Amino acid sequence: MVPPTITNDVLWQTEVYRLACFLSELAWHDVSKLYRDHRTLSLSDQLYRSTGSISANISEGYSRASGKDQARFYEYALGSAREARDWYFKGRHILSTEVTTHRLNLLAQIIRSLLKMIPKYRGSYLKEEGIDYEIVPPLSHLLTEVPMPILDAPRTTHHAPGDNS
Repeated sequence: MVPPTITNDVLWQTEVYRLACFLSELAWHDVSKLYRDHRTLSLSDQLYRSTGSISANISEGYSRASGKDQARFYEYALGSAREARDWYFKGRHILSTEVTTHRLNLLAQIIRSLLKMIPKYRGSYLKEEGIDYEIVPPLSHLLTEVPMPILDAPRTTHHAPGDNS
């Protein structure tokens, strides 16, 4: 589930961004499978980077003031989408035909959308509507109460070095 801090942002209304986020979520599972085969270790890393880069560049481009700047980042996203398509094609030997076909089709839709967006923004300026970005809980809480993953199981007893009791 995507948290409201993301879905309440005006960027979330952009379909290609939502598709790119969905692809990135799917890629997590695909990469987990690819990572199990030593022949596709580097492929899995490249695939995960390229899929994550699509939504990241759309996000950064959307936040730029000028249409030309926006178009430049959408072009980066387009390059990442085409790169991800290439990596998915190469990973087809480990991923099922059904998975590969689905991901290639999803990428085709993302690529089509970006190809429509780029010329639209290349020669124009776009200003985002004024929206109140209220952060709940307060930012100070987010910076001081930071949950971290548990890497090891907690010890039930702790002995000082040299203490054999």
